[in-house]
Amino acid sequence: MYGLVNKAIEGMVREGYGESTWQRVKAEAGVDIEGFISNEPYPDEITYRLVAGASAVLATPAEDILKAFGEYWVLNTGLKAYGPMMRAGGSDLKTFLLNLPHFHVRVQTLFPELEPPHFACENVGNESLDLVYSTSRPAGLEPFVEGIVHGLARMFDTTADIQLIRRRGEDGVDASVFHVRWNQTG
Repeated sequence: MYGLVNKAIEGMVREGYGESTWQRVKAEAGVDIEGFISNEPYPDEITYRLVAGASAVLATPAEDILKAFGEYWVLNTGLKAYGPMMRAGGSDLKTFLLNLPHFHVRVQTLFPELEPPHFACENVGNESLDLVYSTSRPAGLEPFVEGIVHGLARMFDTTADIQLIRRRGEDGVDASVFHVRWNQTG
């Protein structure tokens, strides 16, 4: 994953818990990198170790760390790093989710070694859809996707409920599917 991801984990921990906690997370993770370079690729293992380190130090399940990180990613990193691209994705949650498959194509122009996840939308209705998520990475990042959807809902002043209805790897399926329902509040 690119350094931008690791920098975002760092930002989330520092902003929420302080510098000393971030140093404890790095120590727990066995990561001695002083500063991550945003456009530099790093082994995925570093990111996974940082999440595990945050989970241990904060005494919070890794799934909850990933959900919080997904929301932080959208509302902080995404809007700051890709603001124009984020705004071009749509003016509401439904439109953005429908355009999500194209978002990573645009991001790949900035990060050519990016191995993005793949998204598709099925069963699209006026207030819900099924979001299909697949990735080349190991299973277990579904909570991050949940956090991303919640962050997008907040970005669009919308409440959303997201439910994992099929997990990749169960019964031989190759993609996870989330049922997303929303209610425009703004």
